[in-house]
This record gives sequence, C-alpha cells and structure tokens, in this order.
Amino acid sequence: MSSDQSKNSEKTERGTFLQAMKAVTWAFFGVRKHTDHDHDAATLTVGQVIAAGLLGATLFIAGVLLLVKFVTS
Repeated sequence: MSSDQSKNSEKTERGTFLQAMKAVTWAFFGVRKHTDHDHDAATLTVGQVIAAGLLGATLFIAGVLLLVKFVTS
C-alpha cells in the first residue's frame, strides 16, 4: 500500500461516540496527550464532539445538583 493510500484510509476512519466522550472527559480535566489530541482531531467530527460535550456538561451539572441536595438535606 502506498503512502497516499494509507493517508486516505486514516482520513476516512471515523471515531466513535465513546471516543468523543473520552476526549471531552479529559478536556474537562484539562489533561490530554498530544498524540491522543491529534488522533481525535483526525477522527472525530464536530457533531460528535458537540453532542459529547452537551451530554458531559448535563451529567456534570446533574451530579453537582445531586451532591448539593445530598449535603443540604
């Protein structure tokens, strides 16, 4: 397989929603390896990242609200 063909096959590889959730979770913590970031940028779509970010933010807010409710009760 030539170099051009291997590059094309890498570009057509598409990330999964689980990979997007993993990337967003690590982004919330602010910790990310450069190689993982490059791989995510090449495979994840904007829609996947936005959906994972919205879900992650919703879960985070729900967790904080539950924690506050538990502590104040």
